[in-house]
Amino acid sequence: MSLVSLLKKKNRTTLFTTPSHGGKFCIVHKFYQWYRADISEIDALNPEEELEKAERKAAKIYGSKSVHFLTNGSTSGIIAAILACCKSGDKILIWEYSHPCHKNGAKLAGSEVIEYSLPYNSEWGVYTALENTELLIKKYSPKAIVITSPSYEGIVSDIPEISRICKKYGVFLIVDEAHGALYPFSENLPLSAVNYADFTVQSLHKTAGGINPTALLHCNCDLDIKSALKMISTTSPSYPMLATIEANINYLNSSKGRKKIKELIEEIKTLRNSYKNIEFYGDDVTKILIKKAGLSGYELSKLLFEKFDIEDERTNEKSTMLLCGLGTTKEKLSRLKKALNYLIKA
Repeated sequence: MSLVSLLKKKNRTTLFTTPSHGGKFCIVHKFYQWYRADISEIDALNPEEELEKAERKAAKIYGSKSVHFLTNGSTSGIIAAILACCKSGDKILIWEYSHPCHKNGAKLAGSEVIEYSLPYNSEWGVYTALENTELLIKKYSPKAIVITSPSYEGIVSDIPEISRICKKYGVFLIVDEAHGALYPFSENLPLSAVNYADFTVQSLHKTAGGINPTALLHCNCDLDIKSALKMISTTSPSYPMLATIEANINYLNSSKGRKKIKELIEEIKTLRNSYKNIEFYGDDVTKILIKKAGLSGYELSKLLFEKFDIEDERTNEKSTMLLCGLGTTKEKLSRLKKALNYLIKA
């Protein structure tokens, strides 16, 4: 039985338990099916056992030592990983402009944050890949290092090489791969960190079609990550959300899911090859990072929004990034093509 099947099971036991709505008292009727599936850790259904089975199956799919389903986003995974790796007084290397959860995790662990810088591409207004890992480790002797790969704009660091260096010096490697949840399922996307880093987090909701804020934490070391997760996680998890994670992974790993990803990549590649007067950049084709001569990134963003009702994910002075994922249809890309056709004539 899977989590999805469990939630479809009719429970005939009379429950005097949480959640008190009992699957029948539904305040928002549009979510009636959600209420029905909103269960707790009761003996009648025993969802914890099914969750453990689903996580073990996910670990086999990804080739990780263990996988943990997260319903509080990649943020919770990063914080748990840091808590597992570091204790009070330990040094941890964190990018100076990283997501706030990186430094928050270090604060909770009582660790000393050593900020590092990344190379900056002034032509595109984006930070690029980490290149001086060994120098940083030699200089600061950290217990762990946290790396964001890919960046919002799709810039990817050489994780296998960084992993080799970290193992050489006994440093734990935590990779924030929140924007790379599709990577394990396509050879046409950058190499995922899930088989190289000690801990890798992925946000299913960012590119892989999941609902907010579903995510995954992959573990490839012997640290006690379960205890760390218990420190920051609720004891009343949302089983409907957990079931969507299970279904999401199964879809990504299916022939249908892989075909969907392949078709998306092919559509974007065709789009990129169709415009000589518009520049594209980045390692991840699903992050359409563009710029147009004569327009700042902000001007380009404003034009796309006001004239074509297209909203981008991230903009800077030089460029604009449009995020694609499983919900990016041919119709969406056709609208973008129309906008780009206008740009090359403007």
